[in-house]
Amino acid sequence: MASLTHTLMTAAALAALPLSAAKHLLYVGTYTGPKSEGIYAFRYDDHTGTAEPLGLAAKSANPSFLAIHPNGRFLYAVNETDQWQGKPGGSVSAFAIDTASGKLRELSQQSTMGGSPCHLSVDASGHHVLVANYGGGSVLSLPIQPDGGLAQHTFFSQHTGNSVNSARQKEPHAHSVNLSPNNRFAYVADLGTDRIHHYAFDPAKGLTAATPTLDTRLAPGSGPRHFSFSPDGHHAYVINEMTCTVTGFRYEPATGKLSELGSVSTVPAGTDMNGVSTAEVRVHPSGKFVFGSNRGHDSIAVFARDTASGKLTPVEVRKMGGQTPRNFTIDPSGKFLLAAGQSSHDIHSFRIDAKTGQLTPTEQRWEVGSPVCLRFVPLK
Repeated sequence: MASLTHTLMTAAALAALPLSAAKHLLYVGTYTGPKSEGIYAFRYDDHTGTAEPLGLAAKSANPSFLAIHPNGRFLYAVNETDQWQGKPGGSVSAFAIDTASGKLRELSQQSTMGGSPCHLSVDASGHHVLVANYGGGSVLSLPIQPDGGLAQHTFFSQHTGNSVNSARQKEPHAHSVNLSPNNRFAYVADLGTDRIHHYAFDPAKGLTAATPTLDTRLAPGSGPRHFSFSPDGHHAYVINEMTCTVTGFRYEPATGKLSELGSVSTVPAGTDMNGVSTAEVRVHPSGKFVFGSNRGHDSIAVFARDTASGKLTPVEVRKMGGQTPRNFTIDPSGKFLLAAGQSSHDIHSFRIDAKTGQLTPTEQRWEVGSPVCLRFVPLK
């Protein structure tokens, strides 16, 4: 096992490593604690699917989810806390990326105006960061300054309502925020209200208005969590944390309306659902496959996607080999899927079959304390 495991390097070793052979930087957001101090970096070769650890890129408190600026020069991280500067609420941090070393230089921090921010996105124009607050059940947008730092928010929306599960859905819990392919609309999956909230977006202004008449309701008790568009822009998919399903939608670019196509289970029939919940959903760059992660069951569900209708057909459910796949990503080549084991403190790699979407474990495994989110940055 030792030959398959790369341990994290020291900060001194980080500065000494040249990056000329790498194709991408890979950043890992974590929950900080005994095994983690913040955001970690790797250099990644997408031809071989191998990665070399570069160590701690930046100290930061619970930088659980990350987003990369379209220009590849800046990284943004939610700081998933309930207090910032002595006041209730979390924060979001902006960093400049040093592609020569992989290190991150903090530029600024801003309040998210709500507790436990858990997800963020950068719009395609690179002018705004959008953040979802899980604890606060709210969403906001913050302008990006010319140096990559963040200004105070210009838009804030507090969700209201609840749903049928009295233990999990007594109040709103915004769990992700994603922009439409045409950069005109934003979608906030709210676990607490069983809704995908719809917002108007202007690249010059950020979020401008909630449009509740276009909100999408999910089956009661679903708990919608993360959301992903197909690369052709015709369909979208939400993974439901509490029912362990993926729901597909047809997307109308003129209005941003979502029309439901149906749902599929992410776990095999007869699975003991005690302690099982989903986390991430991703569409393969080819558009042919959709993947979803199951925590507790510790697996990745694979679906074939009909590119015309958007409907999904189960292919397999592959055990990840680690524990609690909070997040996973598909590498830029489309050949490998990397899954972050939050509880096993590692990242596992799988080769993706280009014809079937089936996953085959590789010999690559990298140690990181409490990994949550994986993001690539191309090296030019």
